[in-house]
Amino acid sequence: MGVRKFKPVTPGTRNKVIGTFDDITATSPEKSLLAPLKKTGGRNNTGKMTMRYIGGGHKRRYRIIDFKRDKDGLTATVKTIEYDPNRSARIALVAYTDGEKRYIVAPNGLKVGQQIVSGSGIAPEIGNTLFLSEIPLGTVVHNIELHPGQGGIMARSAGSYAQLLAREGKYAVLKLPSGETRMVLVSCKATVGSVSNPDHSLEIHGKAGRKRWIGRRPRVRGVAMNPVDHPMGGGEGRASGGHPRSRKGLLAKGYKTRDPKKNSRKFILERRKK
Repeated sequence: MGVRKFKPVTPGTRNKVIGTFDDITATSPEKSLLAPLKKTGGRNNTGKMTMRYIGGGHKRRYRIIDFKRDKDGLTATVKTIEYDPNRSARIALVAYTDGEKRYIVAPNGLKVGQQIVSGSGIAPEIGNTLFLSEIPLGTVVHNIELHPGQGGIMARSAGSYAQLLAREGKYAVLKLPSGETRMVLVSCKATVGSVSNPDHSLEIHGKAGRKRWIGRRPRVRGVAMNPVDHPMGGGEGRASGGHPRSRKGLLAKGYKTRDPKKNSRKFILERRKK
Protein backbone atom coordinates (compact mmCIF):
# COMPACT_ATOMS: atom_id res chain seq x y z
CA MET A 1 0.00 0.00 0.00
CA GLY A 2 0.95 3.62 -0.49
CA VAL A 3 -0.28 6.87 -1.96
CA ARG A 4 0.16 8.63 -5.31
CA LYS A 5 0.96 12.32 -5.55
CA PHE A 6 0.14 14.01 -8.86
CA LYS A 7 2.00 16.63 -10.86
CA PRO A 8 -0.01 19.88 -10.86
CA VAL A 9 -0.98 19.72 -14.54
CA THR A 10 -4.54 20.86 -13.70
CA PRO A 11 -6.03 22.73 -10.71
CA GLY A 12 -7.66 19.45 -9.56
CA THR A 13 -4.40 17.51 -9.52
CA ARG A 14 -2.34 20.22 -7.80
CA ASN A 15 -3.04 18.90 -4.29
CA LYS A 16 -4.50 15.50 -5.20
CA VAL A 17 -3.26 12.48 -3.22
CA ILE A 18 -4.95 9.09 -3.67
CA GLY A 19 -4.21 5.47 -2.85
CA THR A 20 -2.24 3.28 -5.22
CA PHE A 21 -4.75 0.38 -5.19
CA ASP A 22 -1.82 -2.02 -5.64
CA ASP A 23 -3.35 -4.39 -3.08
CA ILE A 24 -6.54 -4.83 -5.15
CA THR A 25 -6.65 -8.19 -6.95
CA ALA A 26 -10.17 -8.12 -8.50
CA THR A 27 -12.14 -5.40 -10.27
CA SER A 28 -15.64 -6.92 -10.22
CA PRO A 29 -17.45 -7.98 -7.02
CA GLU A 30 -19.06 -11.33 -6.20
CA LYS A 31 -22.65 -11.00 -7.52
CA SER A 32 -24.19 -13.30 -4.90
CA LEU A 33 -22.98 -10.97 -2.11
CA LEU A 34 -24.40 -7.72 -3.53
CA ALA A 35 -27.50 -5.90 -2.34
CA PRO A 36 -29.21 -2.72 -3.62
CA LEU A 37 -28.34 0.54 -1.88
CA LYS A 38 -30.85 3.37 -2.15
CA LYS A 39 -29.82 6.98 -1.68
CA THR A 40 -31.95 9.34 0.44
CA GLY A 41 -30.48 12.71 -0.53
CA GLY A 42 -30.82 13.59 3.17
CA ARG A 43 -34.64 13.41 2.98
CA ASN A 44 -37.03 11.45 5.20
CA ASN A 45 -40.15 9.50 4.15
CA THR A 46 -42.15 12.71 3.62
CA GLY A 47 -39.49 14.28 1.39
CA LYS A 48 -38.37 16.79 4.00
CA MET A 49 -34.62 17.46 4.26
CA THR A 50 -33.53 16.24 7.69
CA MET A 51 -29.76 15.99 7.02
CA ARG A 52 -27.90 18.78 5.26
CA TYR A 53 -25.04 18.44 2.78
CA ILE A 54 -26.08 14.99 1.49
CA GLY A 55 -26.97 14.31 -2.14
CA GLY A 56 -25.74 13.13 -5.52
CA GLY A 57 -22.83 10.74 -5.60
CA HIS A 58 -22.05 7.74 -7.77
CA LYS A 59 -24.47 4.83 -7.71
CA ARG A 60 -23.34 2.04 -5.40
CA ARG A 61 -24.23 -1.53 -4.54
CA TYR A 62 -23.83 -2.77 -0.99
CA ARG A 63 -21.37 -5.59 -0.30
CA ILE A 64 -22.77 -7.95 2.35
CA ILE A 65 -19.99 -8.21 4.94
CA ASP A 66 -19.64 -11.04 7.46
CA PHE A 67 -18.96 -9.15 10.70
CA LYS A 68 -19.98 -12.11 12.89
CA ARG A 69 -17.42 -14.66 11.60
CA ASP A 70 -19.63 -17.41 13.04
CA LYS A 71 -18.54 -20.36 10.85
CA ASP A 72 -16.38 -21.75 13.64
CA GLY A 73 -13.87 -24.47 12.88
CA LEU A 74 -14.23 -24.20 9.07
CA THR A 75 -11.14 -23.08 7.17
CA ALA A 76 -11.57 -20.34 4.57
CA THR A 77 -9.21 -19.44 1.74
CA VAL A 78 -8.76 -15.82 0.66
CA LYS A 79 -9.76 -15.52 -3.01
CA THR A 80 -9.53 -11.77 -3.69
CA ILE A 81 -8.82 -8.42 -2.05
CA GLU A 82 -11.35 -5.85 -3.33
CA TYR A 83 -12.27 -2.18 -3.15
CA ASP A 84 -15.51 -1.38 -1.33
CA PRO A 85 -17.12 2.00 -2.13
CA ASN A 86 -19.11 1.86 1.12
CA ARG A 87 -16.14 1.83 3.53
CA SER A 88 -12.57 3.09 3.81
CA ALA A 89 -11.07 -0.38 4.38
CA ARG A 90 -10.49 -3.08 1.78
CA ILE A 91 -12.64 -6.21 1.82
CA ALA A 92 -11.60 -9.82 1.18
CA LEU A 93 -13.63 -12.53 -0.53
CA VAL A 94 -13.12 -15.83 1.30
CA ALA A 95 -14.33 -19.29 0.30
CA TYR A 96 -15.04 -21.86 3.02
CA THR A 97 -14.41 -25.59 2.67
CA ASP A 98 -18.17 -26.20 2.45
CA GLY A 99 -18.35 -24.01 -0.69
CA GLU A 100 -19.88 -20.87 0.84
CA LYS A 101 -18.36 -17.49 -0.04
CA ARG A 102 -18.35 -14.47 2.23
CA TYR A 103 -16.87 -10.98 2.38
CA ILE A 104 -14.85 -9.92 5.43
CA VAL A 105 -13.11 -6.68 6.36
CA ALA A 106 -9.57 -7.33 5.16
CA PRO A 107 -6.81 -7.08 7.80
CA ASN A 108 -3.56 -5.37 6.89
CA GLY A 109 -1.14 -7.94 5.46
CA LEU A 110 -3.77 -10.48 4.35
CA LYS A 111 -2.74 -12.16 1.07
CA VAL A 112 -4.61 -14.09 -1.62
CA GLY A 113 -4.33 -17.83 -0.99
CA GLN A 114 -3.92 -17.39 2.76
CA GLN A 115 -6.12 -19.54 5.00
CA ILE A 116 -8.08 -18.12 7.92
CA VAL A 117 -10.35 -19.66 10.54
CA SER A 118 -12.57 -18.57 13.43
CA GLY A 119 -13.63 -20.16 16.70
CA SER A 120 -12.05 -21.58 19.82
CA GLY A 121 -8.63 -23.18 20.22
CA ILE A 122 -7.00 -21.71 17.10
CA ALA A 123 -3.75 -19.80 16.59
CA PRO A 124 -3.90 -16.00 17.07
CA GLU A 125 -2.70 -15.23 13.52
CA ILE A 126 -3.66 -12.34 11.22
CA GLY A 127 -7.22 -12.75 9.93
CA ASN A 128 -8.25 -15.36 12.51
CA THR A 129 -11.21 -14.57 14.76
CA LEU A 130 -11.01 -15.68 18.39
CA PHE A 131 -12.71 -15.05 21.70
CA LEU A 132 -11.04 -12.31 23.75
CA SER A 133 -10.42 -14.93 26.44
CA GLU A 134 -7.99 -16.75 24.09
CA ILE A 135 -6.11 -13.82 22.55
CA PRO A 136 -2.65 -13.12 24.07
CA LEU A 137 -2.29 -9.85 25.99
CA GLY A 138 -0.80 -7.00 23.97
CA THR A 139 -2.24 -8.31 20.68
CA VAL A 140 -3.61 -5.82 18.15
CA VAL A 141 -7.21 -6.65 17.16
CA HIS A 142 -10.06 -5.20 15.08
CA ASN A 143 -13.73 -5.91 14.26
CA ILE A 144 -14.54 -6.30 17.97
CA GLU A 145 -17.93 -7.34 19.32
CA LEU A 146 -19.54 -5.34 22.11
CA HIS A 147 -22.01 -8.11 22.97
CA PRO A 148 -21.45 -11.86 22.36
CA GLY A 149 -22.81 -12.96 18.96
CA GLN A 150 -23.65 -9.40 17.90
CA GLY A 151 -20.93 -9.14 15.26
CA GLY A 152 -17.96 -6.80 15.25
CA ILE A 153 -18.82 -3.11 15.53
CA MET A 154 -15.61 -1.51 16.87
CA ALA A 155 -12.34 -0.77 15.01
CA ARG A 156 -13.56 -1.42 11.46
CA SER A 157 -12.35 1.63 9.49
CA ALA A 158 -9.13 1.82 7.48
CA GLY A 159 -5.96 1.42 9.53
CA SER A 160 -7.74 1.26 12.88
CA TYR A 161 -7.09 -1.25 15.64
CA ALA A 162 -7.50 -1.80 19.38
CA GLN A 163 -5.02 -3.33 21.80
CA LEU A 164 -5.84 -5.99 24.37
CA LEU A 165 -4.31 -4.69 27.61
CA ALA A 166 -5.54 -7.01 30.36
CA ARG A 167 -8.15 -9.49 31.53
CA GLU A 168 -10.01 -9.10 34.81
CA GLY A 169 -12.46 -11.88 35.61
CA LYS A 170 -15.07 -12.09 32.87
CA TYR A 171 -13.97 -8.80 31.26
CA ALA A 172 -11.11 -7.89 28.93
CA VAL A 173 -9.62 -4.38 28.94
CA LEU A 174 -9.22 -2.83 25.46
CA LYS A 175 -7.60 0.41 24.38
CA LEU A 176 -9.76 1.63 21.48
CA PRO A 177 -8.70 3.75 18.45
CA SER A 178 -10.17 6.88 20.07
CA GLY A 179 -7.88 6.46 23.10
CA GLU A 180 -10.75 5.25 25.27
CA THR A 181 -10.02 2.31 27.55
CA ARG A 182 -13.00 0.12 28.25
CA MET A 183 -14.03 -3.34 29.44
CA VAL A 184 -15.59 -5.89 27.08
CA LEU A 185 -16.81 -9.40 27.94
CA VAL A 186 -14.16 -12.07 27.23
CA SER A 187 -16.89 -14.10 25.49
CA CYS A 188 -16.92 -11.51 22.67
CA LYS A 189 -14.98 -12.18 19.47
CA ALA A 190 -12.30 -10.07 17.79
CA THR A 191 -10.15 -10.50 14.69
CA VAL A 192 -6.35 -10.47 15.02
CA GLY A 193 -4.48 -7.67 13.23
CA SER A 194 -5.17 -4.10 12.18
CA VAL A 195 -7.54 -3.04 9.38
CA SER A 196 -6.20 -2.71 5.84
CA ASN A 197 -5.57 0.50 3.86
CA PRO A 198 -3.68 2.35 6.64
CA ASP A 199 -2.70 5.19 4.27
CA HIS A 200 -6.33 6.24 3.79
CA SER A 201 -5.86 9.20 6.16
CA LEU A 202 -3.19 10.63 3.83
CA GLU A 203 -5.56 10.94 0.86
CA ILE A 204 -6.56 14.42 -0.35
CA HIS A 205 -9.47 14.89 -2.76
CA GLY A 206 -7.83 17.78 -4.59
CA LYS A 207 -11.08 19.27 -5.91
CA ALA A 208 -14.67 19.86 -4.88
CA GLY A 209 -16.00 17.57 -7.61
CA ARG A 210 -14.45 14.51 -6.01
CA LYS A 211 -16.45 15.21 -2.83
CA ARG A 212 -19.59 15.34 -5.01
CA TRP A 213 -18.73 11.90 -6.43
CA ILE A 214 -18.91 10.43 -2.93
CA GLY A 215 -22.21 12.18 -2.20
CA ARG A 216 -21.15 15.23 -0.18
CA ARG A 217 -22.67 18.61 -1.05
CA PRO A 218 -21.00 21.92 -0.11
CA ARG A 219 -20.97 22.64 3.62
CA VAL A 220 -21.83 26.20 4.63
CA ARG A 221 -20.09 27.74 7.65
CA GLY A 222 -22.36 29.07 10.39
CA VAL A 223 -20.57 32.47 10.49
CA ALA A 224 -21.40 32.93 6.80
CA MET A 225 -25.16 32.68 7.48
CA ASN A 226 -27.69 35.26 8.64
CA PRO A 227 -28.78 35.44 12.30
CA VAL A 228 -32.10 33.81 11.43
CA ASP A 229 -30.28 30.73 10.09
CA HIS A 230 -27.55 30.12 12.69
CA PRO A 231 -26.60 31.35 16.21
CA MET A 232 -23.16 32.32 14.86
CA GLY A 233 -24.54 34.19 11.84
CA GLY A 234 -24.79 37.89 11.15
CA GLY A 235 -22.55 40.77 12.20
CA GLU A 236 -20.81 43.51 10.26
CA GLY A 237 -18.03 42.34 7.97
CA ARG A 238 -16.27 39.15 8.88
CA ALA A 239 -17.51 38.77 12.44
CA SER A 240 -15.97 35.90 14.43
CA GLY A 241 -19.35 34.46 15.39
CA GLY A 242 -19.05 34.30 19.19
CA HIS A 243 -19.01 30.99 21.06
CA PRO A 244 -18.84 27.99 18.70
CA ARG A 245 -22.16 26.17 18.70
CA SER A 246 -24.37 24.11 16.45
CA ARG A 247 -27.34 25.35 14.44
CA LYS A 248 -29.62 24.29 17.30
CA GLY A 249 -27.56 26.24 19.84
CA LEU A 250 -25.63 23.37 21.45
CA LEU A 251 -22.05 24.26 22.38
CA ALA A 252 -19.67 22.67 19.90
CA LYS A 253 -16.21 22.57 21.52
CA GLY A 254 -15.56 20.97 24.89
CA TYR A 255 -19.25 20.42 25.73
CA LYS A 256 -19.82 16.83 26.88
CA THR A 257 -22.77 15.30 25.03
CA ARG A 258 -22.56 11.75 26.45
CA ASP A 259 -25.32 10.90 28.94
CA PRO A 260 -23.69 10.47 32.40
CA LYS A 261 -26.44 7.99 33.33
CA LYS A 262 -25.80 5.76 30.30
CA ASN A 263 -25.71 2.09 31.31
CA SER A 264 -22.38 1.37 29.59
CA ARG A 265 -20.59 4.15 31.48
CA LYS A 266 -19.43 1.69 34.15
CA PHE A 267 -17.43 -0.25 31.53
CA ILE A 268 -15.37 2.79 30.46
CA LEU A 269 -12.18 3.01 32.50
CA GLU A 270 -10.69 6.03 30.73
CA ARG A 271 -12.40 8.58 28.52
CA ARG A 272 -11.27 9.20 24.95
CA LYS A 273 -8.72 11.93 24.29
CA LYS A 274 -10.15 15.35 23.50
